[in-house]
Amino acid sequence: MMSPTSIQLIATVLFALAVIHTFSTKYFEHLAHIQPRHAGIWHLLGEVEVVFGFWAMVLILFMFVTNGQHEAITYLESRNFTEPMFVFVIMVIAGTRPILDLAASIVQRTAFFLPINTGMAMYFLLLAFVPLLGSFITEPAAMTLAALMLRDTLFSKEISTRLKYATVGVLFVNVSIGGTLTPFAAPPVLMVAAKWNWDIWFMMTNFGWKAAVAVAINACAVTWLFRHELGHVGQKTDVVGSKTPLSVVLIHLIFLMLVVVFGHHPAAFMGLFLFFLGFTTAYQQYQNPLILREALLVAFFLGGLVVLGGQQQWWLQPLLMDMDDTAVFFGAAALTAITDNAALTYLGSLVEGLSEEFKIALVAGAVTGGGLTVIANAPNPAGFAILRGKFDEQSIHPLGLLVAALPPTLVTIIAFRVL
Repeated sequence: MMSPTSIQLIATVLFALAVIHTFSTKYFEHLAHIQPRHAGIWHLLGEVEVVFGFWAMVLILFMFVTNGQHEAITYLESRNFTEPMFVFVIMVIAGTRPILDLAASIVQRTAFFLPINTGMAMYFLLLAFVPLLGSFITEPAAMTLAALMLRDTLFSKEISTRLKYATVGVLFVNVSIGGTLTPFAAPPVLMVAAKWNWDIWFMMTNFGWKAAVAVAINACAVTWLFRHELGHVGQKTDVVGSKTPLSVVLIHLIFLMLVVVFGHHPAAFMGLFLFFLGFTTAYQQYQNPLILREALLVAFFLGGLVVLGGQQQWWLQPLLMDMDDTAVFFGAAALTAITDNAALTYLGSLVEGLSEEFKIALVAGAVTGGGLTVIANAPNPAGFAILRGKFDEQSIHPLGLLVAALPPTLVTIIAFRVL
């Protein structure tokens, strides 16, 4: 393990505090209730999406005080904020009414062909079909679609807390692995695909079919486990078909596809986004309010992760490189719970001479653990921001998410290691 600098040590301590903070947001919400005089600051610290941005700010202030403005600004400018910006843009576009109406219509029509209760069929498709769709429209877009549709259908009914947590656990895991059919949709795959020359055929044969099996099993299992509750609420679930003109829907789809195509080029997709905002303003009658607040909070969360994560290489990389193929799979799955899985695969891409088996094990482990915590996979904060309002105290408890995500994670481990 390389010798860390004082900045790296401080950044690691702050990173650990940020991880602990994510598991302690309920405590800050409690403080807001018992200390109303300072409720504002406690509510702010109780926002999971604010956590990493807050501690990243502390790190930059520390660098500013100890090393001066130039080094602090230089470090910030050395970070790549493409992913937070992309997730922000794709969330807003995927969360618009024309896109949601189209997706809801497809899911509802497909549900009629399944030999089960319509409510159960829609639930299954939202946890199976939409996550796999993420391989083509990107994982953040799939997470946004699935979370918004779940929020407005199932989660708008009176359902048990167990069903809510089980749904979020399966959703997060399935989105994390559902993007591995292609080399451009899942953040941890994006980090290595170009350098390691992984094309669609490689992804399909080494990851995609195994992930599809795990996604289907996870969705089937949770649907069957809660079949009585889903059958009860499913009769009331009604997704209204889209009344948006086809031309407006097509223009939204074109913007969505162009943003995906130019996902590595912020100047291009941010320019497209500004045009998109102009279009939605011109045709407000076909729009619901854009989810700008939720998307900005998610981008802030990921931006903080980029800033803090950039100083963790000194201990993460040697730790990963000391493992064999089997150890790196389970090590990556475990480490993903406390750091972004894309960061793990990026560190692996910096090392030369890795075997193909090691590379596959690293990426498989990274996506396997992507549903365990809110910070494990870039799209998770998007789902968290959209669904948390339907939980008690408007917060998804990190421990509850971890417990709920363990069974589908075990299914994924078997799929990647046995099949």
